[in-house]
Amino acid sequence: LTGVGLLAAGQGSRPTANAVGTVAMVRVAAAADLKFALDEVAARLARRQPSIRVEATYGSSGSMHAQLRQRAPYDVYLSADVEYPRDLVSRGIGSTGDLFTYAIGRVVVWVPKRSMLAIERDGLGALVGAARIAIANPRHAPYGKAAEAALRSAGIWNRVSRKLALGENVAQAAQFVQSGAADAGIVAKSLAFAPAMRAAGRFWEVPERAYPPLTQGGLILPWA
Repeated sequence: LTGVGLLAAGQGSRPTANAVGTVAMVRVAAAADLKFALDEVAARLARRQPSIRVEATYGSSGSMHAQLRQRAPYDVYLSADVEYPRDLVSRGIGSTGDLFTYAIGRVVVWVPKRSMLAIERDGLGALVGAARIAIANPRHAPYGKAAEAALRSAGIWNRVSRKLALGENVAQAAQFVQSGAADAGIVAKSLAFAPAMRAAGRFWEVPERAYPPLTQGGLILPWA
């Protein structure tokens, strides 16, 4: 399924109970790395199917997972990994037939254009020279786990772990760097490609072998 097709399919053949007038709202709990891509998908869907509107809430996948365990009122869950949706199914929240994968995430080192850090030459090693490094919190954000794995793979974790600024999610980690609160960040490639970040900075893609695969998965919730 394409993103547009997926969200349309989530509504089924009839409006759900959360329809307002002739417009049906699809409530999406989405990983923060999807902010710009999903906003674009939602706009395309609105043009193709005016009777459907996407209402997306962005956050860390782990935080969304915790909310959905308490049956938070979302129709679709789009996680930055597939394990959180699988866990919901294992708990009886959703079925394997409504579980899917939709993307493979990528991780980059992002710095402002004015930065003196030579990320293109030194890659992750350049972060040793940074005073503050932003990543998503590894405790509940898959992109934070990937960032930690990459730093450990590069052999610099012990040298930089005290410099870390932990964002609630990967989008907040990116904001730390944009605002100047951090010198560099390890963030989702999807965010680095967003127009504002692409214009304001530069990035170096972390080799895929440096962190576990970020297979992003989702779930159509049983009460949708």
